[in-house]
Amino acid sequence: MSFLIIMVLLLVVMYVLMIRPQKQRQQQQQAMIEGARVGDDVLTTGGIYGTVTEAEGDDVVVEIADGLEVHMTRRGIAAVLPPEADDDPDVVDAEAMEADASDELDDFDETDEGAVTDGEEPVTSEGGADTTAVDRR
Repeated sequence: MSFLIIMVLLLVVMYVLMIRPQKQRQQQQQAMIEGARVGDDVLTTGGIYGTVTEAEGDDVVVEIADGLEVHMTRRGIAAVLPPEADDDPDVVDAEAMEADASDELDDFDETDEGAVTDGEEPVTSEGGADTTAVDRR
């Protein structure tokens, strides 16, 4: 009798910890896909980013490039992406990066040698020397 009680408790724990959360995630995913509307950015199950241009029932049209549209079912949508914020602090301004790079180049001291030579001439290869690779197997 105690074995039966332990098995029932084990099944209840497994349901609470594994099955129920998975069902909730599936329901949230399905609601997100069903909620995809015209203008939403989406990620397809094939890994292609696009924008929904038409949505009618289970069929959607996703624009993946300028003038390139793909007809697909809603099941082909893996995720509906959140709208992009213009003032996102994580987005780096390309012009600011270029200005920083040019400032660093202006600070470069041309008299500073990159390599220490100790007064010796740099080593160069001779034009007539055999430069074939050695087989190192």
